[in-house]
Amino acid sequence: MTAQHASSGPVGVVGLGSVGQALVELLSGAGIDVLGVDCDPGAVARARGRAPGSVLLGNDFSVLSAAEVVIEAVPEHYERKAMVLRTIAETCSPGTVLISTTASLSLASLAVASGRPEHVVGLAFLAPPAAGTGVELVTTAMSGAESVARAKDLLGLLPTAQKDLGAARGHAWDLVLAYLNRSVALYEVGYATREDIDTAMRLGCGLPTGPLALLDRIGLDVAQQALIELHARTGIATHAPTGLLNRMVEGGLLGRKAGQGFYTYSPAGEIDSEPERSDRGGAARAREITRIGVIGSGTMARGIAQVSTQAGLETVLVARDEHKAEAAVRAIDESLVRAVRRGRVTPDQRRAALSSLVATASRNEVADCDLVIEATAEEIEVKTEVFAALDKICKKGAILATTTSSLSVTACAEATTRRADVIGMHFFNPAPAMKLVEVSRTEFTADDVLTTVHALASRLRKTTVDCSDRAGFIVNYLLFPYLNDAIRLVESGAATVPGLDAAIESGFGYPMGPFTLLDTIGLDISEAIQWRLHEINYDPDVKPATLLTRLVELGRLGRKTGAGFWGP
Repeated sequence: MTAQHASSGPVGVVGLGSVGQALVELLSGAGIDVLGVDCDPGAVARARGRAPGSVLLGNDFSVLSAAEVVIEAVPEHYERKAMVLRTIAETCSPGTVLISTTASLSLASLAVASGRPEHVVGLAFLAPPAAGTGVELVTTAMSGAESVARAKDLLGLLPTAQKDLGAARGHAWDLVLAYLNRSVALYEVGYATREDIDTAMRLGCGLPTGPLALLDRIGLDVAQQALIELHARTGIATHAPTGLLNRMVEGGLLGRKAGQGFYTYSPAGEIDSEPERSDRGGAARAREITRIGVIGSGTMARGIAQVSTQAGLETVLVARDEHKAEAAVRAIDESLVRAVRRGRVTPDQRRAALSSLVATASRNEVADCDLVIEATAEEIEVKTEVFAALDKICKKGAILATTTSSLSVTACAEATTRRADVIGMHFFNPAPAMKLVEVSRTEFTADDVLTTVHALASRLRKTTVDCSDRAGFIVNYLLFPYLNDAIRLVESGAATVPGLDAAIESGFGYPMGPFTLLDTIGLDISEAIQWRLHEINYDPDVKPATLLTRLVELGRLGRKTGAGFWGP
């Protein structure tokens, strides 16, 4: 069957829930006529609100009589799927290809139950399919070559990638499911708004979708049932569905397919909610910022200083000695030169940025700065010493910010006599490229300080999210349990590094699998963050796995040493 032939006849979809609706949208978006069936009139009505004119929807299987391929996308119950496949086979012509979306049932058993095992193939994915994610074509020993070829041709018309998700796909689903549940728990306690949680994970980790929006796409009822099963298998407390998730399912807030979940959706399926507003200082007036200090000369400090000078702000970078100060200027200039070569910065902008930068070994040079950002080693003793010194050096009204994400911002504030002027500004590395800044206020932080920091971040062309002072903030709090769970799966022999990375990247469209990400962060840094999150939050999910600790002891720290979970 050629691609042209694949698109010449209509394709049926039975079941218009999360998966079925996603398939309808992908198929119709590819110019394919779609015939949709669901026994629930409400599901049909919602689908009609989103469907273009090429989609014919109804409650009767007779709608499918003209289909050349029919995809079964009903809930994961054997008897129901078997009945649907058998009914499709009885309704459609003898040559119709039947595709099941089963994730956990025997495809061979379903094929036999259909009465036409030679015409049955399967589609496997880890979340409702979307552009850019991976879809695996699954066959049985009974699948006919013509049916397999026709299914492949159909997939070739869609904006998904045909992938082999491999044996690790179930473990990949469990990993992401636990991360999604942890995200709901974070939202449930009011730590951050739904928008801030989703924005933080999208921009901080490069994910295509935030966790709460992804849950809406999967279907909250689907996620709840999967979590119940996961908790029954593992006994891990954080795998049990959160109270909020249970209440939302009981209230019929099932996500995008129902028109409302964590967000409200328009008839076309787009988010149509009023944003939840986080506290950004209320009506407090921002302080004037014209001169910025950066304490530190490492990668993060240099990146922040570069961003600041590119925004036209006079910037003072304070290193431990003159040699490190000179090296920092050279590194910033090299970064700007690369940006010029890539067309992101003009030569004049590079020169202007360098002329706005002062590098020194004297902390006294920040005395007249309006805001000073501490970007030193992630050790509380180092940071509190810096804040105590800045308290004595900096002018009255100067804001003092820390870039920590795993230590106490409050402890930094308490090292000063100006607790109201202290705030957390967690930039992501590399600062010139990463758009996210997590802003963490303490119980002491003044409203105008919060307003000022948001205004400054906007001037630096950064996107901010708000959270209170707790180790890990949003991104690390959600990211590192997920990474640690992945390590434990490999440590137990349940999965492999290549298998999990491939399944996560293909199935969810994530830019990196967990082990590639760990190698990128650095295994020593990852272990240190996990210990801090474990000790400060009393969190068993981030107590570093033995395998991680032993790799660090071997000096396999990731990309920076040429070997980590990956590498020679």
